[in-house]
Amino acid sequence: VQLVESGGGLVHAGGSLRLSCEASGLSLDNYVIGWFRQAPGKEREHVSCIAGKDGDTYYSDAVKGRFRISIDRDKNTINLQMNNLKHEDTAVYYCAADYYTATTEIMCRRPLSAYWGQGTQVTVSS
Repeated sequence: VQLVESGGGLVHAGGSLRLSCEASGLSLDNYVIGWFRQAPGKEREHVSCIAGKDGDTYYSDAVKGRFRISIDRDKNTINLQMNNLKHEDTAVYYCAADYYTATTEIMCRRPLSAYWGQGTQVTVSS
């Protein structure tokens, strides 16, 4: 299994970025896939997750209403559209996947642990 993130970068506050996670070696229908982030000096936190089998989504309170997670099944890719970015969104963003065993919210909060990508940096200037 391999998860490869892309799409990070530098953006001004209020701007938008789209992250992508290309998954290989797994069937999305059997997994919950999500995005997590870690800012300098802080613990890793969940951002958003989606269940491959039915598209059920979960968002943390910090990003709800601003971020949107989606699956592109043709490309086996999980996208995270991030709008109205804030300085506090600055972090390394990681894609992760775990076999579906509970609700999307429960699994996202655990957090997902089976497979992780290498991360992509998102920097929001204030």
